[in-house]
Amino acid sequence: MMQTLALLLLQAAYVFGCGTPAVKPDINRVVNGEDARPHSWPWQISLQVKHGSRFHHTCGGTLVGPRWVLTAGHCIWPGDVHRVVLGEHSMSVQEGTEQIRDVLRIVVHPKWDIDFVADGNDLALLKLDKSPILSDSVGVACLPEAGEIPAHGTPCYISGWGNLYTHGPMPDKLQQALLPVVEHSVCSRSDWWGINVKSTMICAGGDIVSGCNGDSGGPLNCLGQDGRWYVQGVTSFVSSRVCNEVKKPTVFTRTSAFTDWLSEVMLKY
Repeated sequence: MMQTLALLLLQAAYVFGCGTPAVKPDINRVVNGEDARPHSWPWQISLQVKHGSRFHHTCGGTLVGPRWVLTAGHCIWPGDVHRVVLGEHSMSVQEGTEQIRDVLRIVVHPKWDIDFVADGNDLALLKLDKSPILSDSVGVACLPEAGEIPAHGTPCYISGWGNLYTHGPMPDKLQQALLPVVEHSVCSRSDWWGINVKSTMICAGGDIVSGCNGDSGGPLNCLGQDGRWYVQGVTSFVSSRVCNEVKKPTVFTRTSAFTDWLSEVMLKY
């Protein structure tokens, strides 16, 4: 039954033209992170938390349905007031493409535990108060089929407004970086992540480039054989010592391990 629901959901995403940005990402020359081409990752959102009278960027996220944003469980703290900004590129400039939505409902994966990050299940779905208007700067990413795992070395891209380096500044403009997939058998070696990385996770990078604080919850964007972009992972954790550590790839929650849960939540609410 769940597989059928997942299929329906995927088919619905295709109707909305998932994973096909009007502005093509610049994927020719990314080495250790650079400004993304404006609005080339149109499903990338900024999850913002209210402090006093102002909202501040706290995490990334991905628009995966007309009213649904996928982010990390560790981005959600009880009592916080959230909003989602779509169509954003530069945090300091009003570009006229931004759309702001309130969060109507937050569903954190029931098995997520902040005290045991390495157990996995670092996922949350946010239901927006109303659908954004889909445009050249706001679009939907595709969700992979259940169990799909990108091959070792697959060139995927992380995107976000996270720190440019450990304890470094937050960038103004959306960043992207090439992070090749590291297969589980390599990533789980004792001198890599060892037992901290579960089969429900996906590793990417592990050299001089990685995710960093503020990228959490954002997508691992991988190009499918059909020419569409899929959110194969949700940014979960990096080395606690430094963001860019050799043999410590960025670890993502593997989206395709949670297809049934995502379908169930989006159809239930």
